[in-house]
Parts: sequence; structure tokens; C-alpha cells
Amino acid sequence: MSDFLSDDSFEQFRDLIYNESGIHFSSSNRTILESRLKERLRVSGLPDVMTYYRSITANAEELKILLDSVTTNLTRFFRNTAHMETFEYYVVPDLIKTKRASGDSRIRIWSAGCSTGEEPYTIAMLARELLPSGLDVEVVASDISLKSLMVGKEAFYGDNRIAGVSDHYLKKYFTRTGNGYQVNDEIRKLVRFDYHNLKNDSGLRNLDVVFCRNVLIYFDEAAQKASVERFWDSMAPHSFLFIGHSESLFGMNTRFEFLKTDWACIYRKNQAGTPK
Repeated sequence: MSDFLSDDSFEQFRDLIYNESGIHFSSSNRTILESRLKERLRVSGLPDVMTYYRSITANAEELKILLDSVTTNLTRFFRNTAHMETFEYYVVPDLIKTKRASGDSRIRIWSAGCSTGEEPYTIAMLARELLPSGLDVEVVASDISLKSLMVGKEAFYGDNRIAGVSDHYLKKYFTRTGNGYQVNDEIRKLVRFDYHNLKNDSGLRNLDVVFCRNVLIYFDEAAQKASVERFWDSMAPHSFLFIGHSESLFGMNTRFEFLKTDWACIYRKNQAGTPK
């Protein structure tokens, strides 16, 4: 038992965080929660963790700040080459055919758990490169971290943040500013940032692609399944789901089809909607 956080207190915080976000803290990552709580006590000036607990149960804004602090915001441009190649060489050509057949002129994409915006801007740049005239893209980028969303909206990235961006994309879609790069307006206007907790329905519908990579790994099985079902509800009849390379729907009774491409394995919403 920690002198700072008793077992009973740990369970109370763990249960509150889980109920509010689906993020699960086990005993093995208890120290991460403790370090975040110590920082919040230092900033708020409160004397002990249970006083802070009472504060967050009475103050929704402080609860949001805590949830923000316990999330891991690791990301980069063009992260996971195999996924980006799957999107470029399989998903986009498939959707172009589907849209032409239906007469729909827009591809709708959700970057769920977008962190500081590198993923949705990568998607927007690829779409701008690949989509033919007359077909537009709309990218919704959401996260539970308000700080990360602010960085994404600013769209300015220091020199150390643009590793992985080729010279072609850097010259075409970024402007050198001070000690970093600003994403150009033609890409920024394609991305809409919004606060969203994956525990809740996003309200989005008819999405053609959902990216939710390296987020479900922080949820337990029940929260994972509930999130995946909400993804299903938000997606168009013919659509694609990307999750992290270390994540899987294997063994989960979902309605998504496993799809193995030449580049990576993803999931597809199947027309019949029967459990797989």
C-alpha cells in the first residue's frame, strides 16, 4: 500500500476514471495514476487525495482535467507505414469506386483519439493527394485531452515533431515558421477538432473510415466492446475500421469482418451485419 494513495482510495479513483472514460488502471500501472494525482494536488493546492476526489466528483471541469492528465498522447505524422499504405492503396481506391457508384461526393473520416492532430492531418494530406476532382474529404478529429486538441487546432509543430514527413509533403502542405512548421490552411480546413469521450455516442453517422489506433488497449474488454459497437453505429454500410497494430477484435463478438490486405490487417463493416 502506498503512503500517498491507500488501496481503498486507489479503487475509488480507478472506478471513477473507468466509469467516466473506460480507461482501466490495474495494480501494475497504479504508479502512473499516483504520479498524475500528485501533480494535480500540487497545482490545485489541495491537502490530500480524498479532498481532491471530492473536488472532482463535484466539479466536472476538474474531472476533465484529470482524465486529460491520465491519457497517453503518443503520436506522429504518418505513424505506422503499413496502415497508411493500406489507406492509400486499398481503402481510398475502394471508396472512390463506391462513391462514384452512389453519386455521393464526400468521404467522411473520424480520427478518434487524435491526440495532438498528427494523425488527422496525415489523413487529410493523403486524401488531398489521392482524391479526384469532385470528391471531397471531411475529417473529424476527437480526443478526451483538451490540451492535445488545442495543439491540433493550432497546427504548429516543432522541428522534432515532423519526423516522418517527406520533403514532398513538407514543401506542399507546411510553412516554415520560427523553430517549426505550420500546417497550411488548405489542409487545416479539412479537419474539424472536437472534444469527445469514447464512453459516449459521438453522434457521427455514415462514416466511411474510422481510425482509433492505440486507444482500446487502455480499456477493459467490456469497454472495448461497447466502443466498437458505437463505432459500428457511426459507420456507413460499406466502411473501414483501423485499430492499433497491437490491438485486435479477435474473440470479441462484433459484426466487423477481418480484412487482410497486402499491407496490413484492418476491419470492414459487412453489409449483412451478422456477428463474426
